[in-house]
Amino acid sequence: MSLRKTLKTVSLGLLAGIALTASALAADGKLIVIITPSHDNPFFKQEAVGAQAKAKELGYEAAIYSHDDDANKQNDLIDSAIAQKAAAIILDNAGADATVAAVQKAKDAGVPSFLIDREINANGIAVAQIVSNNYQGATLVAESFVEAMGEKGNFVELVGKESDTNAGVRSKGFHDVIDQYPDMKMVAQQSANWSQTEAFSKMESILQANPDIKGVISGNDTMAMGAMAALEAAGRKDVLVAGFDGSNDVRDAIIAGKIHATGLQPAFRQAQYAVELADKYLKEGSTGQPEKISMDCVLITKENAAKLDNFALKD
Repeated sequence: MSLRKTLKTVSLGLLAGIALTASALAADGKLIVIITPSHDNPFFKQEAVGAQAKAKELGYEAAIYSHDDDANKQNDLIDSAIAQKAAAIILDNAGADATVAAVQKAKDAGVPSFLIDREINANGIAVAQIVSNNYQGATLVAESFVEAMGEKGNFVELVGKESDTNAGVRSKGFHDVIDQYPDMKMVAQQSANWSQTEAFSKMESILQANPDIKGVISGNDTMAMGAMAALEAAGRKDVLVAGFDGSNDVRDAIIAGKIHATGLQPAFRQAQYAVELADKYLKEGSTGQPEKISMDCVLITKENAAKLDNFALKD
């Protein structure tokens, strides 16, 4: 037998083994599929880590995938979960509208979905939608931002991905606070799509056009880190930066005095709670909770930043 044919046989054997393992787990009702955006963002990585840890604790196997905010890829991953007869899907989705049909398809196939972080624009399809109280968290960050700015000055807002409901909710929370102060003037508002690289580029351009800015408020920590890097590169340590999520990177920047504040989303706990609800649903046929579940955010500043670790506050 040729080497190529031997390798092909071995590869097919490995794939068959994986498929059989997945089928065996599914037959036992022991496979939970966890799908999130890219783990390049530590927020989404911690969701997957938290869900996987809780699944194993409760006696399940966990398969982790990323849809990279691509609705088509997400659809393929959900098709795969259905084919594997997964017991449940834990999902941080790739679009409030684009995800509805995929979750409906899973429901029709008898695979319940438990959404975390991002809602979809439909009710009664997912068993649970567990999200942070994004509006409440955004108002906390905005109040701290305004106070640190002395209630006046030009500022910039970096907004998240337009297809993500959270981006709009956080922006509204920011403005419902900031717009009460007539001496606070927004001179630029641009989407950086949750991306650090894009935020860096956008911030460079904004800074050239608006050199007199005093602050930047960002829809997530990843964009805040990009803005901070651009400001540092321009020698602008005088500009106040605030974010949203509660990442370790921003925690360290807050402690170092480079970022003012962030709003902690309990990503790790949300993901674990989703698995707990999935376990209860699979065993009892009900979670005992409403579909929409909201968890409050916590303001993180220099006073409590040292207690923050992997999107959770430690005692």
